[in-house]
Amino acid sequence: MKTRNRKHAKTILRLADLEHAKSAVLNSLASPESRRSYEFANFVEWYCSEPRLALNRIVVTRYRMQLEQFRLAPSTINQRLAAVRRLAYEASDAGLLSPELAAGIRRVKGAKQLGVRLGNWLTADEGRALVNAPTSETLRGKRDRAILAVLLGCGLRRSELVHLSVEHLQRREDHWALVDLVGKGGHIRTIPVPQWVKTRIDEWTQASGTTSGRLFRSINKNGIVWGEGLTEKVVWYVVKNFAKTVGIEKVAPHDLRRTCARLCHVSGGELEQIQFLLGHVSVQTTERYLGCKQKIRDAVNDRIGIEPPE
Repeated sequence: MKTRNRKHAKTILRLADLEHAKSAVLNSLASPESRRSYEFANFVEWYCSEPRLALNRIVVTRYRMQLEQFRLAPSTINQRLAAVRRLAYEASDAGLLSPELAAGIRRVKGAKQLGVRLGNWLTADEGRALVNAPTSETLRGKRDRAILAVLLGCGLRRSELVHLSVEHLQRREDHWALVDLVGKGGHIRTIPVPQWVKTRIDEWTQASGTTSGRLFRSINKNGIVWGEGLTEKVVWYVVKNFAKTVGIEKVAPHDLRRTCARLCHVSGGELEQIQFLLGHVSVQTTERYLGCKQKIRDAVNDRIGIEPPE
């Protein structure tokens, strides 16, 4: 089988070949966020607009240079190159591209990232102002107060929030928690829910009559609950609208997840526990969320009580 695939491998791929490989890439990704970012990579359109280019390392390098000419951020360029590498791998696996050409494409270097991108974190006072910004007098206000509380108090992604169900909320070890939440990459975790967040959730569910299914629902212009859930765009609007109300600029829903992590760390939370809370596979990812890095000069293990006296 491998011999037959190698015999029919090509150097120039047609649109149908690329679409086949592209579909294979998207079907192999479990995370909706990853599928969305890969799907919008414009390499297929660029490649098909060029006159019969062979799909190889030189062509992909040209593609990277064009992206750099557009002055795109290094992270954006590297994300698109990652999609191209995955595309080449799937094309090779399907026998559409020779393994040698696919290996050459995987060796194309990404754009250099100079410096470290700083995230956007809120202070405790800003976070308090934000979660209290919606009114508690209306049904929509109760929902929005609960949404902001869950984002800031539990560090959820907005995709996780819109898929929350009432059934996720359970008691564990005499504490409320979101149990067995499926997050990015299919990773499952249980998230403790602070009592003040649970209170906000209860205010919303009691007012809306939500007893099962999706926890958060859309509300129409008449202030009536409708549908069986809400979209990520609604979550984005809630965060942006109330951030603007309290005078906080350039805040996205993911910044509230970052803020939750940092405030946990400032209040004495262990790095390992924050990693569990956020559902990160790598502790390095958690460190980036905290805006900190390992200290070598003033190391945490320099003075642990067992060292000999000086």
